[in-house]
Amino acid sequence: MLTSLSFIFLGGLAAAALCRKLNLPGLIGMLFTGIVLGPYVLNLFDAKILNISGDLRQLALLIILLKAGFSLNSADLKKVGLPAILLSFVPATCEIAAYTLFAPLLLHINIQEAALMGSVLGAVSPAVVVPRMVQYMEKGLGTNKGIPAMIIAGSSCDDIFVIVLFSCFLSMLQGRSSDFSKLLNVPLAIVLGIIAGIICAYLLHAVFQYLKRRQRSLRNSLKLIIILGLSLLLLAVEKELQGIIAFSGLLAIISMAVTLKQRTQAQLSADLAAKLGKLWLAAELILFVLVGAAVDIKYTLNAGLAAVLLIFLTLIIRTVGVFICLWPSKLLLREKFFCALAYLPKATVQAAIGSVPAACGLACGPIILSVAVLAILITAPLGAFCMDYFSPKLLTLSEGSTQE
Repeated sequence: MLTSLSFIFLGGLAAAALCRKLNLPGLIGMLFTGIVLGPYVLNLFDAKILNISGDLRQLALLIILLKAGFSLNSADLKKVGLPAILLSFVPATCEIAAYTLFAPLLLHINIQEAALMGSVLGAVSPAVVVPRMVQYMEKGLGTNKGIPAMIIAGSSCDDIFVIVLFSCFLSMLQGRSSDFSKLLNVPLAIVLGIIAGIICAYLLHAVFQYLKRRQRSLRNSLKLIIILGLSLLLLAVEKELQGIIAFSGLLAIISMAVTLKQRTQAQLSADLAAKLGKLWLAAELILFVLVGAAVDIKYTLNAGLAAVLLIFLTLIIRTVGVFICLWPSKLLLREKFFCALAYLPKATVQAAIGSVPAACGLACGPIILSVAVLAILITAPLGAFCMDYFSPKLLTLSEGSTQE
């Protein structure tokens, strides 16, 4: 296991550095490190680390979401309003509808199987998107109109909506009754997650203030450990409540960080965000290398050109959905185009659920997994590159900000 970790850190760093030399996003190198060293190519990773891969990826995602929360400005959140709500389900709905329409024609599967495929492919990847939005907030790119905050909020809710749809379509194909009233779980999960996060933030603030009054003030590093521990507990609560009541642990984490930032001194929030940024250096390697390790490259050969065409067709429809969401906003056309680019990447959700239909014994399972793998390999690098390349050109630099 220690050898596997050394491969993740050293191999991931080397590949990321090489990609940056070629003016490509570092995550491309990390993904391909995981693919090459993973169980489907060289098989150099210990089975123990692969068994806990999902938990490690979630821990890494937790770190960047906390950093996003401490970097978000409440004024930016107030600017986004309706477009952020629409972005949480309209682009995914458009993409799922596009798969339902085009997949039977191109891949010769039935409509129900196509809908299931769409629900696997419909989610945007917060792991790819959120770190970049945090960078843009720190640089002041697009913050004058709250664009990074809007994309963080929308992409975080998008995953909940898609996973609920996935469970409905999967039940339908397995012959179980499909209860689409489960879609009511989406707003419930969002509301409960936000409320839980706010409550946790107030409790943390009260504890920190009490200790300060008793002249037992904690160091910021210890406060961060407590916040990380509580965040892990929120994820555990989400897991325990599955099937009982809808609850989003990830939204609770963001909500907790945003509220705690409002309640505490600006210096403390900045210090915590800086410490989380340092943790992210290692967490990013773990996240993207292990996402790559979950990708079975041989399935791309099974997908073929028809699958590539399908992916690009559905992304076009998804882009139309993003523009529909932003229609009531005051964003410029170039800013709307950037938002559409930010909604391209697939990675974490597809790596997590892409293999589930095949594991359930569904006939469409192998082709769904093939398209999911291909979508990760195409859209994660493409989306990351487009965001990195076009952000300075499409987003406005806020007053008083200096772009590095």
